[in-house]
Amino acid sequence: MRPGSVHARGVGHRHAHGDHGHSHGLLDESIKRSHEGIRAVLLSLAVLGLAAIAQTVVFLASGSIALLADLIHNFGDALTAVPLGIAFAVRSRAAERNAGLVVVGAIFLSACVAGGQAVQRLIEPSRPTHLAALALAGVVGFAANMLASRIRLSAGRRLDSPALVADGHHARADAYVSLAVVASAIAVWLGFAGADPIIGLVITLAILGITRRSWAAIRESAHHAGAL
Repeated sequence: MRPGSVHARGVGHRHAHGDHGHSHGLLDESIKRSHEGIRAVLLSLAVLGLAAIAQTVVFLASGSIALLADLIHNFGDALTAVPLGIAFAVRSRAAERNAGLVVVGAIFLSACVAGGQAVQRLIEPSRPTHLAALALAGVVGFAANMLASRIRLSAGRRLDSPALVADGHHARADAYVSLAVVASAIAVWLGFAGADPIIGLVITLAILGITRRSWAAIRESAHHAGAL
């Protein structure tokens, strides 16, 4: 009887140990996903934050509304890293979807601010200056958004995070929006000073389009999660 009891205890111990090891495996995967998500978010935050700071310096010197629209959006895009980072920290997919809604809201607000500034400049025209620096600021915005997009899309697909993927597509679209700042500098240099606020409005419309697509992506993700 005693050997059998020992055997039973041994089996029970091995079974418990196996379960314990399995639990640790799940926990480790969850923690690993959380750390990778936070790392991607922080890297993209650093890239976009530095670009927005550089663009702010040029805006203060040039007074370009097109650049203002782009840097407001870049600042807003950088700050969307905060809710996404929190979502990954608490290791909650529901929180990630909610963070995606915050992202969409931030994009929409940035579009409203940029559009308002563009309309104001149309009413009170003012020619931007430091055109070479203005064009360079647009190139910086393009490069930063493309890099942030690559970071977010790679991590989002690897971690199966719809919110991070949506933010990656958003950053890639922003990269091409930043090139409008370069177009503004060229147009003003050619003598069309009114091009700056007009391009600012074009950027605003592009941001609104990004908002709509991002919202659709988040809704689709939430619908898919509810069906599981």
